[in-house]
Parts: sequence; structure tokens; C-alpha cells
Amino acid sequence: MPSLSHEDALARLAAAPVARLATVTPGADGAAGRPHLVPITFAVSGGSVFTAVDHKPKTTRDLRRLENLRANPRASVLADHYEDDWDRLWWVRVDGHARLITDPDAMAVPLDLLAARYPRYRERRPDGPVIEVVIDHVVGWTA
Repeated sequence: MPSLSHEDALARLAAAPVARLATVTPGADGAAGRPHLVPITFAVSGGSVFTAVDHKPKTTRDLRRLENLRANPRASVLADHYEDDWDRLWWVRVDGHARLITDPDAMAVPLDLLAARYPRYRERRPDGPVIEVVIDHVVGWTA
């Protein structure tokens, strides 16, 4: 069960169509410290993973992931591949620190990267904010 090289892990991550963003719930109540995991569309560039809040229906624009990252910028992004042929399984996780990008000028390049990957975003660009996870650590595994 070999681990992936840094370069191979990042290449697999960048090619994956979807990943999961993990953050940690803040506060002093029973939810404090609870992991929060959501599927994301994303783009990888220059040592960072970018994802944006898009137009899908949401009950609020102040999403749990944004609140979590304001309180604790540590985040992980996980992408994986599963199929019945277990010799083809793999996963990649990047750990890093996140920042929220809300300035429209600063959001332009990450939104261009997302639009290049996802046709839906070419039709209607996300209005943000953008989350940038600066990669501190990469780990991956393949069968």
C-alpha cells in the first residue's frame, strides 16, 4: 500500500472533480470541536486550494464553514477515488490554513480558475466569498 509522492498527490487532487472541505466548529457548547465536512468544487493553483460559495440554494449566506474558518483557520481538503476494482483506489488529503477572500478584485483569479474547471461557473460565476486553503501538508495513498 504505497503512499503517493507529493507531486502525484497534488496531480490527483487537481484532477478530482469534487473534494470535501473539513473545518472545526468553534464555541463552548456541545458542538465545539466537532468536525464539519462539506463537498466542494475547487481548483488547485500555486500551493493553494480555492473554493467559493456559489448560488446553490442555501438557508443563509453565513455558512457554518465560513464561521468555522473565522474562528479557526485550520482546514483539510480530501479527494478520493473509489471503484469496485480496489487496486485502483486512492485518496489525497491536504492540510492547511484558510483565509476568506471577499474583495471582488482579489476573487477574480480564483473565480477564473473555478470557471475553467466547471462549465456551470462559466454560465454563472459564484459571488463568493472565496476560501483559499494554503497547503501546509500533503499526504496521499494508492492501492
